[in-house]
Amino acid sequence: MLAPPGGSLGTSRDCFVQQIVPKWYMMSIMQKLSSSRKPASRKEITHERIVEVAARAIRRSGYDGTGVADIMKEAGLTHGGFYAHFRSREVLLAEAADRAGAQAVALSEQIAASVPQEQALPSMVRAYLSKEHRDAVETGCPVSALGSEMPRQAPVVRRAATRRIKEMIDVVARQLPDWGQPGAHEQALLTVATMVGTMVLARAVDDPKLSDSLLEAALNKFAPADE
Repeated sequence: MLAPPGGSLGTSRDCFVQQIVPKWYMMSIMQKLSSSRKPASRKEITHERIVEVAARAIRRSGYDGTGVADIMKEAGLTHGGFYAHFRSREVLLAEAADRAGAQAVALSEQIAASVPQEQALPSMVRAYLSKEHRDAVETGCPVSALGSEMPRQAPVVRRAATRRIKEMIDVVARQLPDWGQPGAHEQALLTVATMVGTMVLARAVDDPKLSDSLLEAALNKFAPADE
């Protein structure tokens, strides 16, 4: 369990979660998921590298702005080797969407597990609606980074993204006191929709003060500082 360094488990934990947890969006999950996988062959290692690069690229540049040639170059490979790993660009994008979604879900689960049950959901919300997450599009939640593009994607890509969105909703629902009841699922839907929508708007505007205010307003509603 994650614990605040050199402090009590009260107020210091909240401060620790707010300051440290958001930084995981930039490094922790990618490292943990990568290290937990043990590819059996050179081809599988290469495949994993391509998917990791693509998972970052789609969040950075969008689906339409992510080309096969650019991904292969960033992965240190030639364009010609692509079809030894993927039948089509859409298959790669689906795997990338799945990987990015898995990282976001795993991060939320780790945050929830690092604090007492009553602090799990507020801690998840604070991490998601942090300025660090807003500024780390490439390693953040793929739903807020790519949601507006999803209706135009191939069915295989949308299917992969939808599966991870459902998992995220379930992670949020499990942190609610009435988990298992119809009301918990509805509250989880509202919470996830608000988190994602707020992050989309906070990234969209070119007014830094407005961007910060959007994050703060949602935080005050779903994760007040005194919780």
